[in-house]
Amino acid sequence: MNTILILTILIVVFAVTFDFINGFHDTANAIATSVSTKALQPKHAIILASVMNFIGAMTFTGVAKTITKDIVDPFTLENGSTIILAALLAAIAWNLITWYYGIPSSSSHALIGSIAGAAIAASGFSSLNYSGFLSIIKALIISPILAFAVGFIVYSIIKVIFKNSNLTKTNKRFRRIQIATAALQSYSHGTNDAQKAMGIITMALIVNNYQSSEDIQIWVQFICALAMALGTAMGGWKIIKTVGGKIMKIRPVSGVAADLTGAAVIFGATFIHLPVSTTHVISSSILGVGSSHRLKGVQWGTAQRMLITWVITLPISATLAAIFFYILNVFF
Repeated sequence: MNTILILTILIVVFAVTFDFINGFHDTANAIATSVSTKALQPKHAIILASVMNFIGAMTFTGVAKTITKDIVDPFTLENGSTIILAALLAAIAWNLITWYYGIPSSSSHALIGSIAGAAIAASGFSSLNYSGFLSIIKALIISPILAFAVGFIVYSIIKVIFKNSNLTKTNKRFRRIQIATAALQSYSHGTNDAQKAMGIITMALIVNNYQSSEDIQIWVQFICALAMALGTAMGGWKIIKTVGGKIMKIRPVSGVAADLTGAAVIFGATFIHLPVSTTHVISSSILGVGSSHRLKGVQWGTAQRMLITWVITLPISATLAAIFFYILNVFF
């Protein structure tokens, strides 16, 4: 078995592992609000999220193509296999660290930062596709700000519409609606997050001359969708506790507003083929809803921790990827 084939197999294995970890690390965000309001029992929420994530992942491939070609050019990349493997190892390491401490960090930030860091370590800053890379960074910056603003507006509208309604009856109705919005949120997560691993595998196949186009093969789409669904089934309770309870006290009406906001922003990004952090979009939508409800009710300390993690993930994951690249370069 030659070295190129071994590296390709390793990349596929670690990409699927990344997707699996992404499933229990990030997908918890999609169902956190419905679990915290008791709209869904945890077991039922996880089953729903697993199924909807799988369906979402099998629906689109635009984001995967962006990951394949917009950070670095796979057709001209030197030491491509080593770069990709180093990036995956760094992203997985950071995901596990943040999961262990219950911090809602972004798998998207980790992976994108890792690809950039490994590529820079291999060939310098000129190896980056700056046009595509900056577009992705803009999407990562704008999407949580947009989610905050939309969440604030959506909840403000709901408050006006239901201002004279009976609170108990309204919450009961919205608790039922939350089942649908949780499903929608999970589906939107699958349309964006699962595609990142698809893009990585496709990049490896191009680099190692196993395919000559950016098209996502159906077997790649299927195994990534399955890995995401299985990862979701493993849960992610530490993240659920943070997103579902430590940002603000979530009620069914605010949960619906946050779910609709998060799904809308993620769908919008998927539609224009840009990867976004579902973690930060969902968390920011909750912050926006909470601010609209009552500023003092938001746990701004948790929001501050999330913001710090948001800022440091890209440089830390890039540094980790560079270290992994230098280590792997000794062996391959």
